[in-house]
Amino acid sequence: QVQLVESGGGLVQAGGSLRLSCVASGRTSSNYAMGWFRQAPGQEREFVSAISWSGGSTYYASSVKGRFTISRDSVKNTLYLQMNSLKPEDTAVYYCAAARVSSGRTIYLGEQQYEYWGQGTQVTVSS
Repeated sequence: QVQLVESGGGLVQAGGSLRLSCVASGRTSSNYAMGWFRQAPGQEREFVSAISWSGGSTYYASSVKGRFTISRDSVKNTLYLQMNSLKPEDTAVYYCAAARVSSGRTIYLGEQQYEYWGQGTQVTVSS
């Protein structure tokens, strides 16, 4: 089992920045690909970004590409999402997720591929 805890959300004005963190604990000796998803009020949860276990492969939703950067620190068992140039439409609860993988280059885009989820952190962008 892996436990994921997100932090770093908050209220920010449009154009501002936030950095989300997701700390993993428990059975972290396995290899995990990780991702960020978000869910706005009244909408389905959507993919934001993903990173491979090795950190060498990343992928972004088109809506955030060029503004958000995903990274991970394997020593600290922490996943990050640096969010710049935030827009009101980025307002959502952001979730991190983890999936066991056998390849260091594998990344997953679908939420059904992830086994473990955090509780979410609220990001609110005011106009």
